Amino acid sequence: MRTKICGITSFEDAMDAINAGADALGFVFYDKSPRYITVSQAKNIIEKLPPFIEKVALFVNEDARTIDEVCQDSGATLAQLHFEASNELCQALKTPHIKVIRAKSANDISNFNDEYRLVDAYCEVYGGAGKRINIEWFKDVDCSKIILAGGLDSENVASLKEYGFYGVDVSSGVEKSHGIKDSKKVKEFILNAK
Repeated sequence: MRTKICGITSFEDAMDAINAGADALGFVFYDKSPRYITVSQAKNIIEKLPPFIEKVALFVNEDARTIDEVCQDSGATLAQLHFEASNELCQALKTPHIKVIRAKSANDISNFNDEYRLVDAYCEVYGGAGKRINIEWFKDVDCSKIILAGGLDSENVASLKEYGFYGVDVSSGVEKSHGIKDSKKVKEFILNAK
């Protein structure tokens, strides 16, 4: 499974994740998140990173123009839409993007099943709450275009291999505190996911 370490707030944490084998890094541009990062802070990290790493910008309730500008200015290569984005907004985006399904029921995980999407457990707050989704919902489902998020850590990620997820996304499960990664947990998470 491909791995994304989300909520990156420092160059050191970014490089620890890359050196451990992360395929993607997430940067949170949602100012109510404890992992929020400014465009200039993200740019300072992203411009020093090695090639072939996806830089994902997470957004909540922003318009297409803002999303495109933030991605261009920061150097992010993919926008993660952590809200109910309209078709009009998605069509207006110039930046490649991925939709997030905040699943309340098993039926929700089949939304957008013809495209790559991130599936997270529904909770009132956006992102990083560490709430685990009901894994039983994915039995007999084609998970090859699903990136699973929510409540993952180095101990439970290995048990997901049988489902054939495209990837996994973790934030709080590999942290010492909000926005500060634990390099040992990051290494173990990626090793167990791969």
